[in-house]
Parts: sequence; structure tokens; C-alpha cells
Amino acid sequence: MPAWQLAADTQPDSFWISLRFFNIYRLLLAAVFLASVMMFGDDLNFGSHNLRLFKYVSGAYLLLALAFQVSLERIRGYFNLQLTVHVVTDIVATVLLMIASDGFKSGIGVMLLISLAAAALVSRGTLMLFYAALASIAILLEQTYWVLRFDRGVADYVQPGLLSIGYFATALITNQLALRVIRQERVMRQRSVDLSNQLRISQLVLQDMQDAVLVIDGNNLVRQHNPQLSALLGREAPELDQIENYSPEIARALARWRDGAGSTAETLLLPGSGKLVRARFVEAGAEGGSISLVFLEDLSRLQEQAQQLKLAALGRLTANIAHEIRNPLSAISHAGELLLEEQRGPSQERLLSIIQENSRRIDRMVRDVLELTRRDRVHPEAIRLADFLPSFLDEFAQNERIPASSFALQVNETAEIVFDRVHLQQVLWNLLRNAWRHSRQREASVRVVVGRRANRVELHVIDDGEGVPAHLRQQLFEPFFTTYSSGTGLGLYIAREMCDANAATLDYVGSPADAGGADFRILCGGKVA
Repeated sequence: MPAWQLAADTQPDSFWISLRFFNIYRLLLAAVFLASVMMFGDDLNFGSHNLRLFKYVSGAYLLLALAFQVSLERIRGYFNLQLTVHVVTDIVATVLLMIASDGFKSGIGVMLLISLAAAALVSRGTLMLFYAALASIAILLEQTYWVLRFDRGVADYVQPGLLSIGYFATALITNQLALRVIRQERVMRQRSVDLSNQLRISQLVLQDMQDAVLVIDGNNLVRQHNPQLSALLGREAPELDQIENYSPEIARALARWRDGAGSTAETLLLPGSGKLVRARFVEAGAEGGSISLVFLEDLSRLQEQAQQLKLAALGRLTANIAHEIRNPLSAISHAGELLLEEQRGPSQERLLSIIQENSRRIDRMVRDVLELTRRDRVHPEAIRLADFLPSFLDEFAQNERIPASSFALQVNETAEIVFDRVHLQQVLWNLLRNAWRHSRQREASVRVVVGRRANRVELHVIDDGEGVPAHLRQQLFEPFFTTYSSGTGLGLYIAREMCDANAATLDYVGSPADAGGADFRILCGGKVA
């Protein structure tokens, strides 16, 4: 297929844009020629040989340029054919204008250098050499016209010959420069795609990292952070704000590290969430300033993972032991009940009550241990808290013989969570029993508050007691840890395990500022309008 028949879909958009600008130049040039002869006649040596011919050619040249502009806007095809028509029009118009203006001495032939340079920018292969050859032949034929018709000297061919060489040189050099620009553009476009992909990959990696990441510039402005930061701060992280407004503890550690007084890694306690984190600082150089990266690793999560590994093996062992304990425990309890029916003295009654009380305590512990083996049997369902909590609180108050007025409920009518109903009952039962035990045991001593955090639901159980001492908070959810003389130490541990099984978290978030006491929070999936 000849080059001039190639369709437009093989040419980049930049070629079409260049061709339109090139035609605008043609329009302006033709308008200048026509205006010059209309205003000054042949005073400027335009049309000095044949003024009428110069006017007609300039007018026709202007009309063709207008027609080319319309075709470029409406006909998006046959790029090389349109380019060839444009260049041939330039060559014919230039030669005719030279003839009307006393030949080569008018200087109009130099204008073809611009036309050939513009064509070479958007043409490929040998097409630009074809244009240079046409221009050279046209200039030499124009000179031949003057030699044959007006008997000019053969020596006058030197200047048109040099100009023809200039045509070829201009076409070749411009074309090579254009090819270089095209290659650079292609490379830059590919690099742009690669950079865009790299940024997208980095963004995905940043979003999915388990550690929280902050990007901080030299002015302590947080340029970027990932969603995990909000979980560590215990609140919604702001956007494009000073690091002090995120966490004063992180800000002070960052300042120490930048001043050289601190290490590249520090262990920090974030008061908002009560989480212990390991902060690592990395310097990333950037033009016009420095960029620091701060990685926050949740140490409590690592401790939990290590604890889970140890407890997994311990759980299997204790479950087997619990099964073995249950049979002799039942026999002891039954024997104690039989002894109670016989005649006995005060001392025997006291010993039997000790047997019965400790048997019941061991039985509760066995039930709790066996409950751990059933944590993965989850049947989640959508639970509307406005319907569930009032009836649950009534049932809890009746079974535990606690006045119903001791509980205050604050819940949104549309609050809804996805949870196993039996698991939720067990978790709340344990939290409410602990809250009542450590509260002042008066009206509204225990509050159940449902709130919202981003797209998750927060369920708080708050009492008005003295709260949990700071030195005991790290041990709250450890198995077999209890401050209650007759407790098993498994209640909070099992409650957290059940929350984990339902894709929820159970945390101690401190003492509310308005009431004191303890605040346990369940954070789970759901919605609040």
C-alpha cells in the first residue's frame, strides 16, 4: 500500500495537532501576501513582475488554506494524503508567487524551508525526501522559466541549487529530530505508565500493610497515611495535618530522632487507644526538602499472636484434661449430695459445703475450658441492637437478681451488627457481670452505649467504679487472671476469643472522663444510620 493511502488510525494525535497548526501558519502567510499587494501594490516587490497573478495566487492560496482547515476538522482520515496535498499546494503557490515577483530574487523560495520542516516533523520514511525532491524540481523549473523566457544567465542556477540542497538538509535534519522526539515521547509515555502502575502498587501495598505508615515532610505535615493508623490512634485520623494533631507522643519521638537524640526505633504508648506500638523512623530524601517515613507496629497484636500460638497447644491439652476431670468431678459432687442426706454434725456440714462449693467452681472452670473448643462454631446473623439489648438487659437483671434500674441504655434505633446471637449473649453477660461487680451498685451504675466509628459499630459497657489499675491492664485478657476470689480467670479471655471468631474486637479503652470507672468496647461490623 502506498504511503499516502495510510489511514489516520496509524498516526498519533500529536501529528494531527501539528498539521492543524501548520495550516494556521499557511492561512496567516497567504493573508499577509494578499493584504500586502492589496494595500501597497508592488511597492514591496511582491508581484513586481505580474501583480495580477500575485493577487490571484494569494487569494487562491488563502481559500485553499481555509478549505484545508475545514477538512482537518471534519475528515479524520488519510493523514499522509492530506499532508501531501498541503505540501504540493505550498510548492505550486510558492513557485507561482516567485514568477509573479521577478523570480528567485524575491526571496519567496525560502518560505518553502518552513513548509518542508513542518512536513518532516509529521512524516515518516521516504515521504519527506519526496517532498524535498518536489520542491527542488519546482525551484529549478522556475529558474529554467526565467532562463528560457527572459534569457537570464546559466550562473543564476547556483542559488536555486544551493537552496535545493537546503531543502534536503532541512527535511533530513528535521525528520531525524522528529524521530528522536517521537522515541523520547514513547519512552516517556511508557515510563509514565510504569510510574502510574508503581504508584498504584505502592498504594495497594500501603493500604494492605498491617503496620500503620505515615509520610511526613520537613515541616511536620503528614502527607499520607494508611487506614491502620486510625485503629492505633483509637480515633479517626485527620488528613493533611501536623503530626502533633495525630499524636504528640509520635511527634516528640520524631523530633528526638531528627535531632539525633533518639534512636531509629522507639516503643510508645498511645493514650487514645491504650496500645503499645514500636515506632520506626526512616529518612527518604526528596527534592526541596526531606521526607520521613514512620512505621507503627502494634506490639499488643504481636503479643496476642504469640499468646495464641501458646494457648492453642494449651487449649488442646486443657480440653482433654477437662473431659477427664468431669467424670470424677461428677462422682465427687454426687457423693457429697448423698452425704448431705445422712445424719451429720456441724463440722461435717461445713466440710460438705466446702466440697460442694469447690466442685461447682471446678465445674464452671471445666465448662469455660470446653467453651473454648466451640469458639469456631459461628452462626452470624444481623442483630438490631435496639430490639436485642432491652430484652437482654431485662433477662440479665432477673437472672442475676439485680434491679433493672441499675442499667442505662443508649442505642440508635437503626444500629445493627453481624454477630452470632449466642456468642453475643455470652460476651455481654460476662461484661455486665464484671461491670456490676466493680460498680457502686446504684441506679444507672452500668451504662450500655452504642456508637459509630467509620463504617463499624461500637458497643461500650461502662461502669462507675474505680476502673482498672494501670499495672493490671496488660493482664486483663490473659487466661486464668482474676482479681475475684471465686473467679476462674477465663471470662474476659473467652469473651475476646468469641469476638475474634465473629470478626470483632474486644478492648479495654480506659475510664470515661464523665463518669470514671471502666469502659470495655466491642468493635464489630454493622451499620448506624
